[in-house]
Amino acid sequence: MKRTMVRILTGTGLAVAMLAAVGCTGGTHKVSVAPPQQKQTAQADQDIAKLKAELAKKERTIKEYECALKEAEARAAAKPKVTAAPVAAPSGCKTQLLPPAKPGECYARVFVPPVYKTVTEKVLVKGPGEKIKVIPAKYKWVEEKVLVKEAGERVEVVPAKYKWVEEKVLVKEPEVRYVEVPAKYKWVEEKVLVEPEHTVWKKGRGPIERIDNATGEIMCLVKVPAKYRTVRKKVMVEPPKVKKIETPPVYKTVKKRVMVEPPKTRTITIPPVYKTVKKKVLVTPPKEQRIEIPPVYKTVTRVEKVSDGRLEWRRVLCETNATPGMIMKIQRALKRAGFNPGPIDGVLGSETMRAVRAFQKKNGLATGGLTYETIKKLGVDIAG
Repeated sequence: MKRTMVRILTGTGLAVAMLAAVGCTGGTHKVSVAPPQQKQTAQADQDIAKLKAELAKKERTIKEYECALKEAEARAAAKPKVTAAPVAAPSGCKTQLLPPAKPGECYARVFVPPVYKTVTEKVLVKGPGEKIKVIPAKYKWVEEKVLVKEAGERVEVVPAKYKWVEEKVLVKEPEVRYVEVPAKYKWVEEKVLVEPEHTVWKKGRGPIERIDNATGEIMCLVKVPAKYRTVRKKVMVEPPKVKKIETPPVYKTVKKRVMVEPPKTRTITIPPVYKTVKKKVLVTPPKEQRIEIPPVYKTVTRVEKVSDGRLEWRRVLCETNATPGMIMKIQRALKRAGFNPGPIDGVLGSETMRAVRAFQKKNGLATGGLTYETIKKLGVDIAG
């Protein structure tokens, strides 16, 4: 009967600690969400719905803690005999929070840590673009006869009179040339979510309430902010273009003889005089060719939560149902695993429990008591 009362009072202290842990979170949780960048309204609605669901879950947890406290107080007041039947749930509680137990069994509400997974995704570093290639114009040289001296007449008696005049002749036609002006880019920084915001339980400080020599323990739910990583990417500010350059035509000054006064007697016809010159003629005009540049991506790894941490009732070993021989086996197993349990004395003291907690955290096990799951992980036979 004495051991049964110890277990009931311990459960009451645990319930008080749970309520204190919930109380220190402040009731309503304000979650700071970074302003969305380049996201649609649908994503924002999903985030709001998720926050509402988390708030409802925390309210249900508070209700469970209140029910656990009422039930533990009812057990302590009634001082029932050792039995496997559970105490009826208090008014307003839908479920039985304390597990049914057989004589000699102990249970503790332990914290099962959250589960995470690593997610790899592609992030756009440089957007798609275009490269413009200018194909120059094609020319060829051709020969052309240019009139240098016009036809004239020569008089045998009175020769004709001539004079020299200058005339411009087109040697090179005007030319159009296109020059490529490359695109302009700038580097911008963008924040990428690496680890979402989550909460963890931490041991809190406050007044310790003693209930029949039992000590209440305070646990606080602490919010861990989200982690971001800054990624640089190159963004096109001004697209590539083509600049048109015109080259003026080239002329050559040619002198030619022009008759001023014709002969007065018998005339002799003088044939015209031509000169062969070379000039550049456009065959194919210049044109541009556009080449698409594909986008550049970078692979980013982030941690995503699969399931939240939770509190569960697990069967445990304590001073009530553990023999010194079993405790010594556990202490030796902890020492073999590299965790110092203190003296191998068969006493479930603070050093041994400190080693148990370190072993549980390293192996991702539930923390808060010496669970049967931990004993099995240590390789200790409970039946033996």
